[in-house]
Amino acid sequence: MDSIGLIGMTSIIVAGLTMAIGSVAPAIGEGNAVAQALRSIAQQPDEANTISRTLFVGLAMIESTAIYCFVIAMILLFANPFWNLVIG
Repeated sequence: MDSIGLIGMTSIIVAGLTMAIGSVAPAIGEGNAVAQALRSIAQQPDEANTISRTLFVGLAMIESTAIYCFVIAMILLFANPFWNLVIG
């Protein structure tokens, strides 16, 4: 196998692993955050607005991890910096 094929194969595998691992952890974190927020709202319904607002900010922060993994996977697939080293 030539070096171009090896870099292409490795890029695809690493991009897949990045998306697999990078989407499982945020999903678990979001599930735990929502479960805890629902418990908190059930205990103190008067603070539902504050809890919901804080929950949505936290969910956005958690989701940014999955988005970063997606960006890294797209870079590996379409703008891989190692292609230039092999072709040049």
